[in-house]
Amino acid sequence: MATTTGTPDATPAAPSRIALVSFPGVRAFDVSVITEVWGVDRTDRGVPPFALHRTAATTAPIPLRGGLTLTPDRTLNWLARADLIVVPGLDDHVTPAPEPVLEALRRAHARATPIAALCGGAFTLAQAGLLDGRRAVTHWNLTDLLRTRHPEVTVVPDALFVHDDNLWTSAGTAAGIDLCLHLVRNTHGAETAATIARSMVTAPFRTGTQAQFIEQPTPQTDRDADTLAAVRAFALTRLAEPHTVAELAARAGMSSRSFARHFQATTGTTPLRWLITQRIAAAQKLLERTDLPLPEVARRTGFGSEITMRQHFATHLGTSPRDYRLAFHRTPAATGVDTPPRHP
Repeated sequence: MATTTGTPDATPAAPSRIALVSFPGVRAFDVSVITEVWGVDRTDRGVPPFALHRTAATTAPIPLRGGLTLTPDRTLNWLARADLIVVPGLDDHVTPAPEPVLEALRRAHARATPIAALCGGAFTLAQAGLLDGRRAVTHWNLTDLLRTRHPEVTVVPDALFVHDDNLWTSAGTAAGIDLCLHLVRNTHGAETAATIARSMVTAPFRTGTQAQFIEQPTPQTDRDADTLAAVRAFALTRLAEPHTVAELAARAGMSSRSFARHFQATTGTTPLRWLITQRIAAAQKLLERTDLPLPEVARRTGFGSEITMRQHFATHLGTSPRDYRLAFHRTPAATGVDTPPRHP
């Protein structure tokens, strides 16, 4: 998928081409998520154009659960033109996908086209043999089934989404939204993903794992949730300041050990990892929206130094702050201050 810098006088970039793979049995919810992320024109809010096409073996209407119908507008041959292929989850995870679909996915992967599967869509990729010897995730309630039916797949039990060899898989339902927004963020920047997320009234990204959603009694976690949310809000409004687990725990009225345990149970990640994730997201926005020098971006987001910020960008994003700005800086701020965020 192509990236854009999107300056006002630039020639409009060609739309990124997204292929939604459809066949009888795909989930209507996942089809809706894919359509909401890539099928809505938000160019008036600075989002680059997307060309989303519904592909299938034929263009005959496909019945979906709930009395809905999906009408493909391209055949599977169009996958050869796609920048990204997205496979919805299935209503019945043990039903084989049509062989033309599996073969089209194999050819696309051989061309190195990125392929993302939402929720039970991992079963479709596994049926195609694409996940053999690779890591993948699906809904937590389906992990044992995926292991049993496809023992050659390394099933990751608790991730929200997993990337392995240009193949993306996600956990259940809401994690499909997380993955779609993550793919937008990777190719068009954090601000574009945040704009889409705001219009969908969802978080631009969630931290943690799906372990936090597995059915289990968590009365203490429930009681602590409001307190921990207040602590997170406090830290977010003071990202430039140094924070320690001991300090945050004291604000929550807990010991450091108890705070770390309840924090992980609530968010699926540790306090320090959560804080680093928030600082990276804040730095991405400043790099996209402003011309602030890199040391100032590092200071404002709590990294302390450009070197530390660069190390975290390399670890978490696989790029440097300077290269990230070159790829995604869309709205230069002549005054060197933040531009106001766009509203949905």
